[in-house]
Amino acid sequence: MIRPAAKAALVALALSTTALSPLVVAGGAHAQTASPAPAAGVAVPPIVYKERTLANGMKVFTSRDASTPNVTVQVWYGVGSKDDPEGRSGFAHLFEHLMFKSTRNMPNEFFDRLTEDVGGFNNASTYDDFTNYYEVVPANHLQRLLWAEAERLGSLVIDDAVFKSERDVVKEELRQRVLANPYGRFFNLYITQASFAQHPYKRPGIGSIEELDAATVDDVRAFHAAYYRPDNAALIVVGNYDEAQLNAWIDQYFAGLKTPAGAIKPVTVVEPPRAGPRTVTTYGPNVPLPGVAMTWLAPAAADPDAPALSVLDAILSAGKSSRLYNSLVYDQQIAQSIFSSTSTNAQPGIFYVGAIMAGGKTVEQGEASLSAQVARLRDAPPTPAELAEAKAGLLADAVRGRETIDGRAFAIGYALRTEGDAARANTDLAALQAVTAADVQRVARKYLVDDRRVVVRYLPESARPAGAKDPFEPAKPTASVDLKLPATTLAPEDQRVAPPAPGQPVSPVLPAPVEKTLANGLRVIVAKSSDLPLVTADLTVKGGAGADPAGLAGVSSLTAELLTEGTKTRTATQVAAATEALGANLEAGSGWESSSLTLSVIADKAAAGLSIMADVAQNPTFKAEELERVKTEALDGLSVSLQRPGAVAGFAVPTVIYAGSGYGHVASGTPGSLPKITRDALVKTHDAYWRPDNAILVLTGDLTPDQGFALAEKAFGGWKKPAGAAPAPIKGPTGYAPRNLVIDLPGTGQAAVVVAKPAILRADPRYYAGLVANGVLGGGYSSRLNQEIRIKRGLSYGANSSLTPRAAIGGFSANVQTKNESAAQVVTLIREELARLGDAPASAGELAARKSVLVGGYGRELGTSEGLADILGGLAVYGVPLNEIQAYTGKVEAVTAADVQTFSKTVLDPAQTSVIVVGDAKTFGDTVKAVLPGAETIAIDQLDLDSPTLKKGK
Repeated sequence: MIRPAAKAALVALALSTTALSPLVVAGGAHAQTASPAPAAGVAVPPIVYKERTLANGMKVFTSRDASTPNVTVQVWYGVGSKDDPEGRSGFAHLFEHLMFKSTRNMPNEFFDRLTEDVGGFNNASTYDDFTNYYEVVPANHLQRLLWAEAERLGSLVIDDAVFKSERDVVKEELRQRVLANPYGRFFNLYITQASFAQHPYKRPGIGSIEELDAATVDDVRAFHAAYYRPDNAALIVVGNYDEAQLNAWIDQYFAGLKTPAGAIKPVTVVEPPRAGPRTVTTYGPNVPLPGVAMTWLAPAAADPDAPALSVLDAILSAGKSSRLYNSLVYDQQIAQSIFSSTSTNAQPGIFYVGAIMAGGKTVEQGEASLSAQVARLRDAPPTPAELAEAKAGLLADAVRGRETIDGRAFAIGYALRTEGDAARANTDLAALQAVTAADVQRVARKYLVDDRRVVVRYLPESARPAGAKDPFEPAKPTASVDLKLPATTLAPEDQRVAPPAPGQPVSPVLPAPVEKTLANGLRVIVAKSSDLPLVTADLTVKGGAGADPAGLAGVSSLTAELLTEGTKTRTATQVAAATEALGANLEAGSGWESSSLTLSVIADKAAAGLSIMADVAQNPTFKAEELERVKTEALDGLSVSLQRPGAVAGFAVPTVIYAGSGYGHVASGTPGSLPKITRDALVKTHDAYWRPDNAILVLTGDLTPDQGFALAEKAFGGWKKPAGAAPAPIKGPTGYAPRNLVIDLPGTGQAAVVVAKPAILRADPRYYAGLVANGVLGGGYSSRLNQEIRIKRGLSYGANSSLTPRAAIGGFSANVQTKNESAAQVVTLIREELARLGDAPASAGELAARKSVLVGGYGRELGTSEGLADILGGLAVYGVPLNEIQAYTGKVEAVTAADVQTFSKTVLDPAQTSVIVVGDAKTFGDTVKAVLPGAETIAIDQLDLDSPTLKKGK
């Protein structure tokens, strides 16, 4: 339930409770129905789909799944960042944003009315070779989405006002992802710029401020005319639909779109072979730990060598038993993190390995160790165990990706656009299974040779020698296009074609959880969520960071993290190897009031996975050397986080709003507290809280209740219950005083603004009113905060708010990152929206739309084994009956506008909020002080996260 990292964006997106039940397709489909031969013990169900091509060249792929009440509609265009015009890097990505604006018959943001407001969602992404647009909606809205996608392909409106507004949003995205992130330049700019001499893959997909500013609306319109055409588009529909009706609608809306006479201009540049090795040294501001990467030219995704390179990549960096992790992070302890990646481009790309070094370690050490590990793979083949483990992980990840309807659609589209054939979504898995150890050694020798590598070093700006020049030439000024084509405009309201009406709703089948308590007091909850061969096991214990001893912030977090770092019978390396050999993921994490172990495993390996899970839960050794290693890694991670404005603001929030309680500290630990934590503190925490009568085990996925209870009994039935009672829950704060802070982080590329205060507990009868109120304010793209800050003013890549009711504490926060110059304006806008929420009732339409967002998101989370386990575990921890999953929709719908207004006025009063702004104070000038008179200013080097004042003593 509590995980150390966010979920991937393309996971947990379907409302299906059986996301991949057996699919029956009539003749003519690309059935690939023969079950793949299992390798490494993992069989991946094939995606069954049909394919056809319209007369205008548009490709159509459909895959029916009657078990879900949803449908995904996706359009994949064969244009990506490599197609950006010279001097206009970031253009494909900028255009992705413009596609959500108006068409001849849809005004700005109408696309959100058709998706988000009915309980679905929409998004898009730009890769080197393609741009994909994807939506998930209730199945009865399918026709409306097909109409809308045809609208924006055939009659997109591109005007100057929208172009300039979205360009501002893209610049804020660039600041957030690249300029405000200490390693944003390294990963998003420098590695590819150093690796390619001529191919446009070298250009940054996100672009640059200068090249975005140089663009004109005619440039954008010319880009649309060149690439957004039926013969460069692929429509993919997966979900619940009537096949004959779907095909009729596709013909109705897409077949009439005209394909221009001219051919699409392909990228024909061929990257020349490298003449020899090269080292490029780059620099960035606020870089606490140096980084190094080594790159080689690699074949395209469709090349026969690609599967072997994928396995090689997994052997190097997939999981804690990988070679790079074992060598650089675990054994030598010279790296804070490692990474590698193989080329998945449509044209030849790069393979790279790298590391962010540990504190006090050098890029030269990293380069030597990375070189040694690559050389090992050239000199000798991997072991049979390594080969099997790498394949198991890759194939299990493919299973996880097929749990959702849009995950399956993504697999089809990705294979089409990177390999030129959608069928590769299935056949690539057999190719992975066929890779041998000799294949891995062969491709290592063929591609990863020392005299053809580029080394990219990334150092803090302070290390730049005087007069050292940037190693990359700036883009040359490029003249804008003078387009002579007529522009499409939004039709007058009385002349617009209305979208089709929705069809009859498809009712979801909700999971039916069953529970029992084992003799040792362990509460076990089982719910079948899928016919996909996947099981999630979530073991949650009550007691988290709120119980950290005074002055020892991070004890609960370290206790959870050390669970997987060695038991009485397994070393840390053996725990990782045993887990990853199953293709399983085993993660530990800690929150404020609970801690968790979560296992994701292929269904027929659930017993073996749960055996490992039970071992680490019951028998951790907390070895001193493992504790010291993990503490050092955590401290290095903190040094990075303390250079990110959003992270710094997040660290300050608990001290401000939960002052004087056990929750008034940084849950993950601080630079001051982590060195003080001893093995004894972890042992005491584990003994106190990790016990069966204080725990809940949730099992979801492809299993029956009887199977789940049998698995639980076998793995955890022998867990002994201690004689005494479990600790009492930690009490929350008894008082609160608003406090405004400005934390000066010189040189950061963006400011973080957080407006926060204490809020309701989970048991509060106003819980659902609070959810809806927060949804209106900051829940989703069309919420008020995002409307005012991103959509209307282009001040941020995104503005949101969250309400986090727990047992003893509850919090509210609104969060925005913006350019430093706009921080004061954003503070004012957030406060104004909080006040408006309490001053007047929301309209019926707005209220209905925000309720749909909540209901749709909840349903999609229920539709995956991991999401369902999260929800059931949370209900159990907070003492809420499990049938709340059936009652959720009705309780949300029962909230009235008056309920929302009353909640907002009493709980979200802006006068009672605390404001934290983290950014470059020199760039703020006096603007932030003007809106926050009396705010305390703390320089980042004077920030003390262990002090109630947050200031270092003099």
